[in-house]
Amino acid sequence: MSAHDFQHYLSEFLARFLPGEVGAARNTIMSYRDTFTLLLRYCKAHEDITPEHMRCELLTKELVERFLASTETERGCGPATRNQRLAAIRSFCRYLQARDIERIGQYQRVLSIPKKKTSTTPPHHVSVDEIRLILAQPDASRPTGRRDLALLALMYDSGARVQEIADLTLGDFRADPPATVKLTGKGNKVRIVPLMSPTAALVQRYAEGAGLTGAASRSRPLFPNRAGNKMTRTGIAYILDKHVATARKSDPAMLTETISPHALRHSKAMHLLQAGVNLVYIRDILGHADLKTTEIYARIDGEMKRQALQSAFTNLTPPDAMPLWHQDKDMLTWLTNLGH
Repeated sequence: MSAHDFQHYLSEFLARFLPGEVGAARNTIMSYRDTFTLLLRYCKAHEDITPEHMRCELLTKELVERFLASTETERGCGPATRNQRLAAIRSFCRYLQARDIERIGQYQRVLSIPKKKTSTTPPHHVSVDEIRLILAQPDASRPTGRRDLALLALMYDSGARVQEIADLTLGDFRADPPATVKLTGKGNKVRIVPLMSPTAALVQRYAEGAGLTGAASRSRPLFPNRAGNKMTRTGIAYILDKHVATARKSDPAMLTETISPHALRHSKAMHLLQAGVNLVYIRDILGHADLKTTEIYARIDGEMKRQALQSAFTNLTPPDAMPLWHQDKDMLTWLTNLGH
């Protein structure tokens, strides 16, 4: 291989192998890209190796360990971020093993670098009353208020990641009973999540008011920005921040901490747990990946998930936002299992 073997393999790894053969999500590829951008910058600044002179033979265990140390000492990253950078480099080395066999021992030494232990802290979540206060802030008489209320209620009720909300199209939302939303999570894994009738009614009312109706609109973003494109994570965070700030003014004692979009997801999980829902059920509902063998066989069918969600449901939306609501007496049996 030429002196530019590193550049060749890295470009093939990021542009062809990850999206084409692995089927990695775009966010994963971008995270890996950022890792190698930081690695090349580190090599130029500290190892006297410019990007154009980087070669595979220089990707040693010692170099990678020095780079990882710099992420903590110079960039102030924690063990979790350091481990994320290591995971990207490990993946690249596994790719190289089958293509640069002469250096297989070198790559295996890189693969032997251990992850650092990370401290486990309880996820930040907010109470049911705090969620209710936040959802009471959007002005449902205005189009933007109906959008914000639908977005925030959907994000909480589904326990979705913020990117999953941003990626939603109108076709992912089903308003007819049983109301559901199709979420595409990490690794492009798709799951079907149930929605309570009040949440579905909010989203339906917003969509109709925004002109998101008909077959031609099914591929359009459910929550577009002003340009008609899907919202960014930053845009969704801005909407939440705006209404949290308003809620905090109305009741400063209740909302004392910063609330991120992911805190709504944590809150949904905690509220399910507090309602007595099994952790395995919560894992399935939120789309968490867990490789424990015992949990591989702990998949539960749609009816059990329906019962778990129904028992934990609390209507948090403002009573005057949708005056024609009818409270659920029972949720209809799933037509398809969650996660399929």
